Amino acid sequence: MDVREILVRASEREKILKGAPIDFPASELARYIDHTLLKPEAGPADVRKVAEEALRYGFASVCVNPAYVSLVSEVLRGSGVKTCSVVGFPLGANKKELKVLEARRAFEDGAQEIDMVMNIGMFRAGERAYVEDEIAEIAELPYKFTLKVIIEACLLTDEEKAEAALLVKKAGAHFVKTSTGFSKGGATLHDVAILREAVGPDFGVKAAGGIRTYEDAVLMIKAGANRIGASRSLQIIKATG
Repeated sequence: MDVREILVRASEREKILKGAPIDFPASELARYIDHTLLKPEAGPADVRKVAEEALRYGFASVCVNPAYVSLVSEVLRGSGVKTCSVVGFPLGANKKELKVLEARRAFEDGAQEIDMVMNIGMFRAGERAYVEDEIAEIAELPYKFTLKVIIEACLLTDEEKAEAALLVKKAGAHFVKTSTGFSKGGATLHDVAILREAVGPDFGVKAAGGIRTYEDAVLMIKAGANRIGASRSLQIIKATG
């Protein structure tokens, strides 16, 4: 499928969703959510609290900055909740050698999932081989883990979003993710539809950034996301009653 066809199909998907009923089983929603705390002012007590909340509600993972991976891993040990670290966050402009080193250290500290930011500037400059290589280097590390790649969709054209999703899949990652939540825009229904059509039904799509309500989360899932990144996870879950 070429990029033009991807965008046409994404537009059709988006139209179908407009006006669709907002319903999703409350008992299933938590397992879609990465309970996230990436604020720079967050300290160990804040991180521990988030990890304990994830245990209580059964979220998919806890996503934190690298300094707190070992703490989260300790709290979550033996549970089904995964420990997730960010790499190259939030700009994606680190040297790829440093991204690989950051990922390795995260695994040593107990991470089971990585959310890495691709080099957005290099991608937009047409240096696609460089971007693919840095993703592949992390994807090929000798650990058992899930790799999600953030493309920062708000900085890309629709064509670039589709192309980035295809590149992420080709490079060996497991998810393409919309946003860091630290740029000028977050996840949109439009972007999730594009990413889902680009990668097909069996690849991961994570929507993150600005997802604050139960309705937001459900719409993203209906658009094609099978993981949600949210710092307001409790607000979302409690809205289900």
